[in-house]
Amino acid sequence: MAAHTDGGGEASARRDLAVRAAVDQGLVGGADSAEPLTCLLDTAGIRASAAALTSAFAAALAPGTPVLHAFAVKAAPLVPVLRLLADAGLGCEVASPGELALARAAGVPAGRTVLDSPAKTAAELREALALGIAVNADNPQELARLDALVAQAPTGAPIGLRINPQTGAGTIDALSTATATSKFGIALRDPGAREWLVRAYLDRPWLTRLHVHSGSQGVPLALIAEGVRELHALAEEINEAAGRRQVDTLDIGGGLPVNFASDEETPRFAEYVAALREAAPALFSGAYGLVTEFGRSLLAKHGLVLARVEYTKTTGSRPIALTHAGVQLATRTAYAPAAWPVRILPYDAKGAPKSGAPVAQDVAGPACFAGDLLATARELPLLAPGDLIGVPDTGAYFFTAHYGYNSLPRPAVHGFTVGPEGRVRFALVRPAQSVEAIVAEAGGALGDALL
Repeated sequence: MAAHTDGGGEASARRDLAVRAAVDQGLVGGADSAEPLTCLLDTAGIRASAAALTSAFAAALAPGTPVLHAFAVKAAPLVPVLRLLADAGLGCEVASPGELALARAAGVPAGRTVLDSPAKTAAELREALALGIAVNADNPQELARLDALVAQAPTGAPIGLRINPQTGAGTIDALSTATATSKFGIALRDPGAREWLVRAYLDRPWLTRLHVHSGSQGVPLALIAEGVRELHALAEEINEAAGRRQVDTLDIGGGLPVNFASDEETPRFAEYVAALREAAPALFSGAYGLVTEFGRSLLAKHGLVLARVEYTKTTGSRPIALTHAGVQLATRTAYAPAAWPVRILPYDAKGAPKSGAPVAQDVAGPACFAGDLLATARELPLLAPGDLIGVPDTGAYFFTAHYGYNSLPRPAVHGFTVGPEGRVRFALVRPAQSVEAIVAEAGGALGDALL
């Protein structure tokens, strides 16, 4: 049968080979299998995305320009993934003590780590400064806390401020970070803010960076680039007022959107760089070092959720396939399906792409609430018990931001590589969560605590 293709032929061919191999090797299977759900990561695809990012910037930047591409750990907080990306030349952007611990466990050096968070504790800041991790402060109160810490123990850690350029929202309000009232950063267009920012730098020679994150899913490239242009203009203003190159590095964040409608990887990093060159050509002159913080755009296209169809039925003339993948993995899809639609790839019980006349049917998850749906009235070959569904483009957030509804366990994650003869090799990235682990997390050892 033909592979599932839609603009990304090599990747989709690898994916279909991996599905068949996952069934053959017992990672997921039919009604008699103990494994109704697993998640796959395409190692070659991840490496290709990392190479596309680094090469797009390298081709545009002046020779010798310092650049750090720091992967946003929240997108895929898995130590083997961070280790793979580090091997591909990337660092880490972390936003919590847990994410920092993961980056350190992956062997990412402090000098290739950036700490961002709107609510850093004094202990987190103190640790970052002691380790030499770059810190982007979110607000004036955090800056005052840094004043005290730097006075107590001078540090070589790079420190900057995050600005909100207030350039506007994309199509998903909850993810838009550059609105007039966003919770992130110092609002650049509020009365007196620009003057305050310039003075803050002039009073603190150790402030050497500026940070913005104006992109995310649903935000067009031109709007992302506008935020970066505002960042560059502010850096120029600060340096002119200081009479020296005080700000030497611009952290331009990430947030490149992902195409969830097909296998095509668009927009590409090269298109993003082109948009930046049009909006802020001086950004690539070599006058400033650069830091990026991409997450979803590096991992999303290279992940697949693979789940068994347990039962099928018809309700109100609508066929429904009940599967093991739902809100626990595709949380945003269940609660905001219009903003986060997913594709469904049908496979038979042997892992081969399933064909047949399309029938409008619902694809539901295992959770006990009515909205636990991956797709509604989706035209697919009629699914049957024992079939498998694949949910592509799930390498970022979907199976690593687990939602513990109904105490559903976290599924296993396997990376895969495909050899020259089509032989698939799997490597366990994260084991499936056991029922015993669920009980332990729920205070199983403290059963009498409230008696």
